[in-house]
Amino acid sequence: MTPSLYFDEDSMTGAVSRALRAAGIDVITAQEADMRGRCDREHLELTTRLGRVLCSKNIGDFQQIHEECMNSGTHHAGIVLIHRRYFAIGEQIRRLQTFAAVRTAEEMRDRLEFLGSWG
Repeated sequence: MTPSLYFDEDSMTGAVSRALRAAGIDVITAQEADMRGRCDREHLELTTRLGRVLCSKNIGDFQQIHEECMNSGTHHAGIVLIHRRYFAIGEQIRRLQTFAAVRTAEEMRDRLEFLGSWG
């Protein structure tokens, strides 16, 4: 099953969301989920409940949270981290489409990956 995506406040861009939706990928943003101003852990808890992969540019915090989850046996639905400096919007869209084509929701459970992994 293709993973559904959730973009936190750091990564939600209207152009990216619209393009991915147009490509048939299920996407919601923190704004649409009424999650603006919430802490990172709350975003991850929501995505876990919803079974959505969290997409964020907040690399340091989510790497740490992922490690804490793995050390404590806490599960999540997956995290994709996007380097701010490396990818223009068009490249983000292309790589996220590739990601959605090669990964399943099941494969992403408890995984953290970087957008640069798919090209």
